[in-house]
Amino acid sequence: MSQKNETTVLVISLLLTVGIVGGIAWWFFGQAGRIKDDIFPPPSAPANQQEIKARLSFGEKTLIPGEITPEKKAGIQALAQGNYQQAIANLEASLKRNRNDPEALIYLNNARIASSKSYTIFVSVPASTTPSIALEILRGVAQAQNEVNLGSKIQGVALKVGIADDENQPETAKQIATSLVNNSEVLGVVGHYASDATLAAGDVYNSGQLVAISPTSTSVRISKLSPYVFRTVPSDFVAARTLANYMTNNLKKQNVAVFFNSQSQYSLSLKNEFISSVGLEGGQVSNEFDLANPDFSAARSLNQAMQQGAEVIMLAADAQTLDKALQVVPVNQKKSILLGGDSLYNFKTLEVGREQAVGMVVTVPWHITSDRNASFPQKSGQLWGADVNWRTAMAYDATEALIAALKLNPTRAGVQQALSSPGFSTPGAAGVVRFSSSGDRNAPVQLVRIVTGGRSGTGFDFEQISSSVLK
Repeated sequence: MSQKNETTVLVISLLLTVGIVGGIAWWFFGQAGRIKDDIFPPPSAPANQQEIKARLSFGEKTLIPGEITPEKKAGIQALAQGNYQQAIANLEASLKRNRNDPEALIYLNNARIASSKSYTIFVSVPASTTPSIALEILRGVAQAQNEVNLGSKIQGVALKVGIADDENQPETAKQIATSLVNNSEVLGVVGHYASDATLAAGDVYNSGQLVAISPTSTSVRISKLSPYVFRTVPSDFVAARTLANYMTNNLKKQNVAVFFNSQSQYSLSLKNEFISSVGLEGGQVSNEFDLANPDFSAARSLNQAMQQGAEVIMLAADAQTLDKALQVVPVNQKKSILLGGDSLYNFKTLEVGREQAVGMVVTVPWHITSDRNASFPQKSGQLWGADVNWRTAMAYDATEALIAALKLNPTRAGVQQALSSPGFSTPGAAGVVRFSSSGDRNAPVQLVRIVTGGRSGTGFDFEQISSSVLK
């Protein structure tokens, strides 16, 4: 590729990344009315208890940046003042205006509890730094809370949910975990988002004997991290084996180059497991390219990969390096087949990659088209007025697991014992939820492919690859 052409392609990629698709009102990922998911510079860690408290909310403040409805603002103010009836009226009015707001639904259910007895859990999300992902996770928690509280509750006792903003930063997550451990009313945590955050907070939950269930952290290092740390998403071992098997047996390809982030435990885990799996399948990894390298060049890296015979490009990017990974897509010009980890299952991938991303195969733990007749996709569609993605489904399953454990024994020790029991199981969005002795959920992953389509509003969609074509 000439220098002139390389520059042209990179400029086009940059313009696409900045955002060209305007006025999209319907989110393929259940993000109607979404906030653009920019990657903000890492904020400083909270320095004192007051700053940590500012990152926690039961409804007295909003943690999601951006515009909110006047009704939601009034409802939050009423809830902060203990005026529960007014808060209920305002939050119900806000949800009529914007039904796809999980934070408002959580606060509404908390307002309905008022000062009555309740069981408390927290969900920790990257609210201020990656709001779209935070909202995806919150939808799963909010749906589970809403269903149990509108039903028979937990042996007649309602579920109260607090929200924490851990910024997806390990040190902040650790401090949030410390605050939750020290609050004796908290009986369980849904979180954290990234593997780095979960690994940082894991020791705190272990020493404080408080259960945390991550819906999204996939690093193999989390297995057996602590008897108090569980997850509803399969580990990178499962995802990597599935991708490697698809590459060698379905695509009949042997040579692959891997793009990863050396500063991310998720990315390192997925890369290492994929390399191992490719070797076991008889393939080879010709080169590895670090997206965290300040001198990273998509064109230069791809040119080197091609010279070394790479037939496949594996993008093991995380949220922080997604933009860099997506630079690879237009530069590739469909010369090599593209594979990706679950972080690539993102609206931005469709928005930026467009035609050049068609055919990319990504691994996910759940896809909404896998069983449209199942209860969860139908109920979530009715509740949010939009489709939801795997992060919502896994967060729903994590909350359902905590609810089931609380029904058996509503204490910290009781929750841990219930989840650790070989006989524990509860229905979830992605099938039955049960945990192995390592804290992992033994479940398969699914493969989806980018195709042309109208559901996302970009002209491109993720479509599940039928299991019948997989070998």
